[in-house]
Amino acid sequence: MRASQDQLIRPGGRRRVFAAGLLAVALAFTSACTDGDGGKPSSWHGGGESPAPKAAATISEPATDAKDVPASTGITFTTKDAVETAVELKDAAGKAVEGTLAADGKTWLPAGALAYGTSYTATVTATGDDDRPATATSTFTTMAKPGNQVRVTSFLGDNQVVGVGMPLIVKFSRAIPEDYRDDVQRRMTVTSTPAQAGIWHWVSPTEIRYRPKEFWKADSKVSYRVQAGGLPMGNGWYGRADLSVDIKIGPSVIMTVDNKTKRMTVTRNGAVIKTIPVSLGKKTTPSSSGTMVVIEKLRKTVFDTMEELGPEEGYRTKIDFAQRLTWGGEFIHAAPWSEGQQGSVNVSHGCVNVSMANGDWLFKNTQVGDPITVKGTERKLQNGNGWTDWNMSWDEYVKGSALPFEPPADPDTSPTPDGAVTPSPTPTA
Repeated sequence: MRASQDQLIRPGGRRRVFAAGLLAVALAFTSACTDGDGGKPSSWHGGGESPAPKAAATISEPATDAKDVPASTGITFTTKDAVETAVELKDAAGKAVEGTLAADGKTWLPAGALAYGTSYTATVTATGDDDRPATATSTFTTMAKPGNQVRVTSFLGDNQVVGVGMPLIVKFSRAIPEDYRDDVQRRMTVTSTPAQAGIWHWVSPTEIRYRPKEFWKADSKVSYRVQAGGLPMGNGWYGRADLSVDIKIGPSVIMTVDNKTKRMTVTRNGAVIKTIPVSLGKKTTPSSSGTMVVIEKLRKTVFDTMEELGPEEGYRTKIDFAQRLTWGGEFIHAAPWSEGQQGSVNVSHGCVNVSMANGDWLFKNTQVGDPITVKGTERKLQNGNGWTDWNMSWDEYVKGSALPFEPPADPDTSPTPDGAVTPSPTPTA
């Protein structure tokens, strides 16, 4: 267990010790004049006690008067008997911070990292069915700007159009210790239209990817965000800044290659649009069987294996219409020298050979992220040799997450955590 200040941002961690900020509710009492009939309050005085609110609210993190709070902190709270809950966070000047309720329903997250070395006051107001509000407050101060910061980057950029097999790829400039990966994942959100279930998968300590349970639906809009600014990432390192990316999924173009028939079948949105003769890798250099994704497209390039294979087996050849499938050097590409064998004999060094005309057609009709499945060869695709996210079953993929998979709730039927939560309406600068 990490016994440090960064526990302040672990609402769902495994073992935590919270310093709770307790709300003291003051009840006002009024002395009432009585008549001579059994001590009954005079009606003209309106005597009697004001009833306490039915609802209650408590802020557990950050604790009131806490210092050196990470700039990534959320407001963790509980309410009781609330039909409506409002969360507000303001700086010392009274300026409100925009934010939203986290997926756990118990934490309110600022829309961005808080300012370093700044005092803030959080207020949670719970209102019961008696329309009487109960409030809890916590005033805290964020830490000074840290010297050790981790950069977070995305392979994809805003407005990029990719294929239905494209994984979302996020990289960190420093290895994230295993004990911190659940914290990082809690600050990583993916929104797709239409909604699609998916999960993050740690490929390595410096890289995490996301894929849906099935291929992305054609023409989806996908947004993903990493709220990393000020987030503790282990050993005194903190996230440098938040990251947000908006992309679009293109049409569903799927390629399937069968070694038995030496044919590639191309479908677009479920309909077969072309069948292409191919030549795969010969027995000494077989193509990999498995599901891959187009990683990059090169209109013209040079394949040079002289250093790898030596002067006797190596070659240096100009290539047209190349589409990379693996880091090990398997491509779809035009191979005019094997057009006579395409559709009947495997003669390549592991690539999917097609004619010049078909290579041109494929290059114009595919994009990065389009999936291709090769079946029936002597070699199985090695996971990690390319974007092999789809070469794993869903159950295997889920095992790479630091958090359990939770199917998205039906927005029409799922209840609110404990009353509807109202975020602060005013954005920060």
